[in-house]
Amino acid sequence: MRFSKMHGIGNDFVIVDRRAHDEPIASERARRLADRHFGIGCDQLLSIESSVDPNCAFRYGIWNTDGSAAGQCGNGVRCVVAWLFRAGLIGRGGVRLQSPSGAVQCEVLDDHSVRVDMGAPIFEPALIPFKAVAVSDCYRLPLAHGQVDAGVVSMGNPHAVLRVEDVASADVSGIGAQLQAHAYFPQRCNVGFMQVLARDHIQLRVFERGVGETLACGTGACAAAVIGMRRGDLDSRVRVSLPGGQLLIEWPDQNAAVWMTGPTQFVFEGEWHDD
Repeated sequence: MRFSKMHGIGNDFVIVDRRAHDEPIASERARRLADRHFGIGCDQLLSIESSVDPNCAFRYGIWNTDGSAAGQCGNGVRCVVAWLFRAGLIGRGGVRLQSPSGAVQCEVLDDHSVRVDMGAPIFEPALIPFKAVAVSDCYRLPLAHGQVDAGVVSMGNPHAVLRVEDVASADVSGIGAQLQAHAYFPQRCNVGFMQVLARDHIQLRVFERGVGETLACGTGACAAAVIGMRRGDLDSRVRVSLPGGQLLIEWPDQNAAVWMTGPTQFVFEGEWHDD
């Protein structure tokens, strides 16, 4: 099986072309491919597939390092678009792709960065899903030792966002591990730790469900930005600095879709043998 290794500001992926295959990738196979010691190694495995939606050019699947499926991956979809563009399967400009959580509009820009329509954020608890009786800008969540205040939103997958004074000293692994498996999140969640530097600039670290802390998380950047915008702390156009690099997040108004722009990078090509 041929594969490409790519990353989007340090969030790394193994991409496999599955257009000629009908069967999905098995969870155990995805886990083995993603293993950094015995496999290729990545934050997520991405499969490029034939679309079943006539309005979409291609479909893609997403698997975490533990073999679990994911609904969306912002850095991942940019890498999928860059892979399709380099393969000559799409041109510069707009293309519509089918993600596990719905159709996504994307475009390759002149500088080869990729801009993606990440859809409208979901705040309704039942749709995230999140166990709460009503929508709120801030929820108090009990932990093993104390409690934290978090904004909660879905960007195709569930996110909890905590505002911190200093993201460098935040207990990302400790609090992140507790919150990603919190009983209030039936499907687990990604956990973002956001420091507001200015109204148009935040710093962010993300603990991803099924993965752990990553160098970047596209949906996490969108989630943090819209939580800050919704609370009135941020403008509608925000730079998000993550350990692996920067993304640009735009949310023109609260009835609009969120747009994310960022770079991609090919690392190497290879061939995987199951035996």
